[in-house]
Amino acid sequence: MTLGLRAYRSATAVLSPAAKLVLRERAARGKEDLERLPERLGVASVRRPEGTLIWIHGASVGETLAALPLLSQLLTPGRHALVTSGTVTSAKLMAERLPPGALHQFVPIDTPAAGRNFLDHWRPDVGLFVDSDLWPNLLMSAAERKVPLALVNARMSARSADGWRRAPQTAQALLSAFDGILAIDPEVAARFTSLGARNVQVTGSLKADAPALPADAKKLEALREAIGARPIFLASSTHAGEDETLLPAQDILRASHPDLLTIIVPRHPDRGTEIAMLCGSRPVARRAAGALPSNETAIYVADTMGELGLFYRLAKIAFMGGSLIAHGGQNPLEPARLDCAVMAGPHTENFTAAYDAIFEAQGGGRVVTSADIAGLAHRVLSDAAAASAMIEGAAKGAAALGGALGKTRTFVEELLAKHARA
Repeated sequence: MTLGLRAYRSATAVLSPAAKLVLRERAARGKEDLERLPERLGVASVRRPEGTLIWIHGASVGETLAALPLLSQLLTPGRHALVTSGTVTSAKLMAERLPPGALHQFVPIDTPAAGRNFLDHWRPDVGLFVDSDLWPNLLMSAAERKVPLALVNARMSARSADGWRRAPQTAQALLSAFDGILAIDPEVAARFTSLGARNVQVTGSLKADAPALPADAKKLEALREAIGARPIFLASSTHAGEDETLLPAQDILRASHPDLLTIIVPRHPDRGTEIAMLCGSRPVARRAAGALPSNETAIYVADTMGELGLFYRLAKIAFMGGSLIAHGGQNPLEPARLDCAVMAGPHTENFTAAYDAIFEAQGGGRVVTSADIAGLAHRVLSDAAAASAMIEGAAKGAAALGGALGKTRTFVEELLAKHARA
């Protein structure tokens, strides 16, 4: 273990007595589930099932949802799965969507004691970390116990790689805990390799093989009835700092489409009130308040969780949030699978391969200004042939990226077989 990791382990051990107070304070702000706080200390709330246990960890909603198709394929007779995540919203979604044979627990905070409690109880046969949510104590403790580990759907931005290069020995030691790193594209694979990771493979993105987002049929019908034939401009998974560009774009669009309905789905639903205030005198309705859009509604703020599948089914084109700011963009494959063309700002490095494939197949989609956004949306809303071409292109571009699910499953099966022989 490197000096950096030893220092981290010592510091987290010293600070662990304050963990309960911090967790309770977070629970008071809705950031933790008060009844399940012991799980954050590694104290399980349910018994370990008998047989093989596959442990899958993802930070939040996106990562855990991306792993569900893989989980479903791995759950053969005699196997069970433990899914861990760190957010209240992801826990709620997992309660709704986990298949039989799988259960959810909150990931323990990264102290030596919490990780020890967690691993003592669950004794996983394999551990799969999704994307890039790496907790040094938990990861190194699992490796010390000879738990086979893989980083699947692995991502790392250029900025993150630069940060890790400031502590090269620590980065190499942490990444060497994995038996394999399955990267989403060659650029990401090169970053992991440059940091000393071993057995790095390019398998593509699990999100490219994910099923289309679900939608409640009754809710979809209610929305369609409320909206009628009005044209829709959808801004999906938006972040703070983007409204100042999106709201003027809808103003420009309404000049040529006076009955336009703009639907804004914030990435974080608690921004609903803020967005409604930013709308100023524009007529606005909020979904979290139980409202459906009326004929007078200009902007509908869909500040709820897990309902994006509804809105992609209603719109012809979606602006993808997190791309006008230096966040890296949200997943464009979700709208592309649901007959919805895609546009995004300049910052799409979180899903470089997906955006490149979709934009090439669509014949465009990159926007920067309010005028850019309004111009592309106007083209889709006014020209049926252009809309069809972009929608078909988006679907074709997304479909071309598949294959990661089979490659990842093969790798995990090999890890399980190796562990069984050991």
